Formats: sequence, C-alpha cells, structure tokens
Amino acid sequence: MAKTLELQFLNTAGKTVKISIDSPAEPVDQAALNTAMDEILASNVFVSKDGDYVTKKGARIVERNVTDIALM
Repeated sequence: MAKTLELQFLNTAGKTVKISIDSPAEPVDQAALNTAMDEILASNVFVSKDGDYVTKKGARIVERNVTDIALM
C-alpha cells in the first residue's frame, strides 16, 4: 500500500495546487506540517501555471492499493 502526503495550497487564481511527498513519516506531526507549509509559502519557490502559491488549503494522507492480476 503506497502512501503519499499531499499538501494543498491555493494559487493567485484561487485554484487548488498540490505538492506530493512519497512515504511520509507517520503519524504526521501537525505542528511541523503547519510550519513547513508556512515556510513553503514564505519562500515563494513554487509557482503554478496560474500564479504563485498564496495560502494553505489543507493536507491529507492518500493511500493507494494495487492488486496484480495474474494472466493465463
């Protein structure tokens, strides 16, 4: 089961943009996550096609299950 931490922001156009982090440490430290997202915004290093990241929207853990199917 693959897990990804998805950081969600809003850009200047009001659209949701995401940064995904594979295999995050769990449990997620909410205070550290909040600080990291603030630092991402303050550094202004990420830009989407519709403008700068301007505010935090949320964060979530996304799990993906993959089941291989045997071919005969």
